[in-house]
Amino acid sequence: MGEDTDTRKINHSFLRDHSYVTEADIISTVEFNHTGELLATGDKGGRVVIFQREPESKNAPHSQGEYDVYSTFQSHEPEFDYLKSLEIEEKINKIKWLPQQNAAHSLLSTNDKTIKLWKITERDKRPEGYNLKDEEGKLKDLSTVTSLQVPVLKPMDLMVEVSPRRIFANGHTYHINSISVNSDCETYMSADDLRINLWHLAITDRSFNIVDIKPANMEDLTEVITASEFHPHHCNLFVYSSSKGSLRLCDMRAAALCDKHSKLSEEPEDPSNRSFFSEIISSVSDVKFSHSGRYMLTRDYLTVKVWDLNMEARPIETYQVHDYLRSKLCSLYENDCIFDKFECAWNGSDSVIMTGAYNNFFRMFDRNTKRDVTLEASRESSKPRAVLKPRRVCMGGKRRRDDISVDSLDFTKKILHTAWHPAENIIAIAATNNLYIFQDKVNSDMH
Repeated sequence: MGEDTDTRKINHSFLRDHSYVTEADIISTVEFNHTGELLATGDKGGRVVIFQREPESKNAPHSQGEYDVYSTFQSHEPEFDYLKSLEIEEKINKIKWLPQQNAAHSLLSTNDKTIKLWKITERDKRPEGYNLKDEEGKLKDLSTVTSLQVPVLKPMDLMVEVSPRRIFANGHTYHINSISVNSDCETYMSADDLRINLWHLAITDRSFNIVDIKPANMEDLTEVITASEFHPHHCNLFVYSSSKGSLRLCDMRAAALCDKHSKLSEEPEDPSNRSFFSEIISSVSDVKFSHSGRYMLTRDYLTVKVWDLNMEARPIETYQVHDYLRSKLCSLYENDCIFDKFECAWNGSDSVIMTGAYNNFFRMFDRNTKRDVTLEASRESSKPRAVLKPRRVCMGGKRRRDDISVDSLDFTKKILHTAWHPAENIIAIAATNNLYIFQDKVNSDMH
């Protein structure tokens, strides 16, 4: 598949670049809310930063609003497990927005052990004219109160308040790798390496274990859970992926403990490609249901695959993300890059998929035209409002002027976390400690 692309089709311009400097600022998750008006990022320092899309300006009614910082708060702090003598990092592993029920917004954030429910509210008025309190809030001397007055609400500068509503702790022995909110809007699940728990959003002191793959003898352990997600429309269905490259679709109506899956999807291995690294690179690092609920998107080390829920035997589409790394697996194993966990994303109509790569590259695949493109998110190549140029990696032989050699790729610059606006062609790219937001300026009907 060639890397040339119709630039009128995929033509993204730069909106904003937020630059940070320390290890704690490395972004560890990115998530749009259900309308796309808010974008949340979590970082290794335990902070959550929420960006809000600015409304369209009256001078240019068709111009798209940019995303500006809306609120920043500390979600998790470092802890220490004295029973196991283990440090618990504050790093935010996942953020999930809850569907909006009223004027307030709610999100779940998790580190390795503890999930928290946060409520985000706005206040732009304050009451004035109390009878028993003065302007500073102190109680008045009752002898000075000679008349009654009705307090009134006066305008004030907008204040965004973030408050913790629930803390879901002690539910996991191993590190939490994913959380997913159910379509019933009442429950959510959290998955660690060996177990998946079902929680009610209103109950913090108990959860139900719905998957447990821990063997009686840990020496018999052959695979771990790598990701899980609820079906977008059927509240009884969920999928989880494993380090062996398999997907298990489970139905909670069948049994309380879903150890027996309803469907098992995995691609048989090609014996001719068998190597020492085969099992490592087949591990699924992310799984996402399509918005329609008909398909599943998975990412392993070298490919993204689209699966049809009605066909378990093999994926219906396979896209090579960076096949040129197949000859570099030995060195990638030595520097631990082979264990990097890349995420993947659908666009709003499930026609284009996106995932990250090395050298601050990210890949997009159009399922209809079968075109693909490599783009770069970096301060050097991206200036505000500039159009991104397709990049190309060559393995040797003839090189075009802008080609980059596979030997000169920077493996410390990796795009693991990406998100796509639920309705528009706006994407958020976390490039280590920078957040990039790109937008399709020319062809808004690409998706």
